[in-house]
Amino acid sequence: MALFDSDFLKKLEYLSLVSRKVFQGQLLAQRRTMRLGGGIEFADHREYTPGDDFRYLDWNVFARHGDLLLKRFQEEEDLHVYILIDGSRSMALGDPPKFDYARRVAAALAYIALADLDRVAISVIAGDVRADFPLTRGKGRILGLLDFLEKQKPDGSLTDLGRAARVFTGRGGRGGLVIVISDLFDPSGFAGGLDLIRHHGHELHVVQIYDRRDADPGFKGDVELHDIETDATELVTVTERGLKQYQKVFAEFLESVKVYCAAHGVGGVRSSTEVPFDELLLRMMRAAGAVA
Repeated sequence: MALFDSDFLKKLEYLSLVSRKVFQGQLLAQRRTMRLGGGIEFADHREYTPGDDFRYLDWNVFARHGDLLLKRFQEEEDLHVYILIDGSRSMALGDPPKFDYARRVAAALAYIALADLDRVAISVIAGDVRADFPLTRGKGRILGLLDFLEKQKPDGSLTDLGRAARVFTGRGGRGGLVIVISDLFDPSGFAGGLDLIRHHGHELHVVQIYDRRDADPGFKGDVELHDIETDATELVTVTERGLKQYQKVFAEFLESVKVYCAAHGVGGVRSSTEVPFDELLLRMMRAAGAVA
């Protein structure tokens, strides 16, 4: 099945409609400022005070009620959304592969942002930033973005969030919302790279994905284990007790990401690749309190 088939595109449009109807950009941290005058969307009134510009008086209200009220409008700031997709070795594993799942999630988030007229950029990271789709705007750019994602493949690099974050933040540019989509299997730990993104003034959101076999390998006996991230190989005997210990360590790893996000006010969600990507997006919306 194609990664972005017609069914996928229909789901994108549905998610975009849900976002516009009830979500109103909260997932993408849409900023709004209030100002007087001819803004984008009418918000409310405030009473006239001496010195205010008469051009912004609501003359219809004055004609009906004799009240001097000024119009106020919401003005949306141009939000930059940066989506960083982990393209390291471990992302090639899974059913479906974690990298395929990550690309679908990235495409859905990008579509919502582009439909909201935000600017979107996508980078594929591993030990570095190795591919970029530069900042773009407008719903019409989604086909080019999907084509870019379709061509990407996980490479042989190790996950190094710290190094990738240094390259990303070293480019400068305006702050925005950074969404990291990864299994976070970083031999050096995930916290350093995420810290660097936060400390450069970006708003951070983490989407941690995993395959069910990451959580429960489901094998016992004598096996040769190969660490796809480090290339280390070891012959081990997997016992019932050893399997339970592994499951415990993996659950603690997932919990450590949750604790990190809570401690630093970072948006975070985790999901198995068995969960359809559109259900994950709706879950993210519910977490923002916008969907019942």
